[in-house]
Amino acid sequence: MQKFEVTPIGKVTVNNDGSFIELDEKYIPALTALDGFSHLNLIWWFSEYDNEEMRNILEAPKPYTKAPDVMGIFATRSPVRPNPLALSTVEVLSIDRQKGVIRVTQIDANDGTSVLDVKPYTPSLGRIETPGVPEWCSHWPKSAEASEHFDWASEFNF
Repeated sequence: MQKFEVTPIGKVTVNNDGSFIELDEKYIPALTALDGFSHLNLIWWFSEYDNEEMRNILEAPKPYTKAPDVMGIFATRSPVRPNPLALSTVEVLSIDRQKGVIRVTQIDANDGTSVLDVKPYTPSLGRIETPGVPEWCSHWPKSAEASEHFDWASEFNF
C-alpha cells in the first residue's frame, strides 16, 4: 500500500487573545485572494491520538446518548482514527497577510496543533441542502450557528 508524507503548513494558536492559524512563512503567499471568504475548511492533525494503538481502534462504544451501542469509527467524529485527520469549518475574523495569521472565531483543535491545509468554504461545494442522517442524531441542529445554543453536553457519553 502506498505511504503518504504530509508536511504541516502552520499551527493553531489559542490564547487569551483568541484563536489563530499561524502559517509558516513559506506559505504566506498562499493567502493571496483568500480575502472575502467568510469561512474556511481547515485540515489538521489529531496529534494527541497519533499512536499505533489509537490508529487500530475501528469501533467505539456508544459515544452519543441516542446512538447504537457500538459504532464504527467512520460513523463518529472521534479523534481516534486510522489516520488522525480532522476537518473543521471556521469563521474568519481577519487575515494578516504580512504575518501569515488568520484569526478565527474558534476551532476545536488544541493550541500548537499542526495545520495541514486551508481551503475556502464555498456553499456550492460544501453545503448540502437536505443531508440524510440516522434517526439517532436527526434532532441535532441543522447548522453551525444553531449548534451554538444546543445542549451538546446531554448528547455525549463522555
